[in-house]
Amino acid sequence: MAGMNEYSSLKFQAEYETHDDHLGKEHRTGDRDQHLPVTYGPSKHLGSSLEEREKAIVDVVGVQWVSLVTENLLSHPFVVLRRQCQVYNASRRYHLHPFQLLPSIVHLHRRQGLTTLWKGVGSCLLVRGMTLAIDDFISKVTSWPKDVNSRTTLKRFGQHLLLKCISIGLVVPFYAASLVETVQSDIASEKPGLFDVFREGSLRLFYWSSPQKGRMLPAWALIGPSVSFGITKYLFNLVIRGVSSRIMRLRIKNSQDGQGGKYQDTTLEQQNADIYASLIAIITTEVMFFPFETILHRLQLQGTRTIIDNLDNGYDVVPILTNYQGVVDCYQTTIVSEGVSGLYKGFGAMILQFAAHVAVIKLTKWVVNQIVEVISNRPPQRIVNYYNLDENACNSRSTTLSPSLSSTEMGEISLGQNSQD
Repeated sequence: MAGMNEYSSLKFQAEYETHDDHLGKEHRTGDRDQHLPVTYGPSKHLGSSLEEREKAIVDVVGVQWVSLVTENLLSHPFVVLRRQCQVYNASRRYHLHPFQLLPSIVHLHRRQGLTTLWKGVGSCLLVRGMTLAIDDFISKVTSWPKDVNSRTTLKRFGQHLLLKCISIGLVVPFYAASLVETVQSDIASEKPGLFDVFREGSLRLFYWSSPQKGRMLPAWALIGPSVSFGITKYLFNLVIRGVSSRIMRLRIKNSQDGQGGKYQDTTLEQQNADIYASLIAIITTEVMFFPFETILHRLQLQGTRTIIDNLDNGYDVVPILTNYQGVVDCYQTTIVSEGVSGLYKGFGAMILQFAAHVAVIKLTKWVVNQIVEVISNRPPQRIVNYYNLDENACNSRSTTLSPSLSSTEMGEISLGQNSQD
């Protein structure tokens, strides 16, 4: 009983000091019983704010992790479908919307299984890792920044762009080798090894001006357009992300000002806004640069003797036979033979990709909120707002020490005090 009494006294002391620090009071009276009616409201308020902060932290971390996994792994099947549509210049169906693509997906699944939509995932991850490694290496050797923000000077920003240009140029041959692995048919081609992307990329980089195959364009003819496309796309993404982030932060600030100037910690809300601003920037950028990506993919695949699945029906396979002389010739030939919509072949796969991405994020937020609600053992926020539970708790004049002390503990404290008396 003495140990329980001491534990309860320490618990009360900690909550009492927290209450005084929160209110900014410098004086304390000797008789703590005079403060008992006031302690309940602030401790309830502090507990509620801490609980909401913990929920926000879990929500932001969960969304960040799921968004990263979705962007690099879960979206890969849609990337495979999208690239196969882009490089097939003789297709009759353009797959501009998702509904036209669904029958072909079902036929591919029945004929080859779901693994056919995951081909090349290893090479894609290796190329992305290679890009990050090159960025880091150049940054350490030259002291150029590999990341920028609103406080970066113009000189440092120019150095950052130069770093990105070098990184994109070095990765282009390996990206082209990874493209081949993602679009070639599993039933008509040999299964590539894990590190074949480095071997094929090195060969394309080694044969700088004279390609090792007939119609294959030399590396110098691919690096120039690829660097221009990559750096322009990167700058556009930065602008859209910056504008979206500023708009969301301004809305958070206005909502805080609308609450009577009451201080709130909006750090987690701003981090959540940055996540959605990044998603908006990715979607907008991919939509705007889709036609240019189609042209580059066709140039990079030319001369590789690749056989792909025919997505017009999803059953047979077809070879890719093109003879483009460069970017301008590819664009003009596509417009003449396929029309303007030929530059948007596979657009329906991209719609499916980002619809799935947003759905996964929404589902993750809902699951995280449900888990936190169960763990915290607290009614959902809509019930708290409907019945004004927090307001009623703050206005009550109860002699309960804190919500963490139950009535049983109160009885034990009283018994301990009587026994000591």
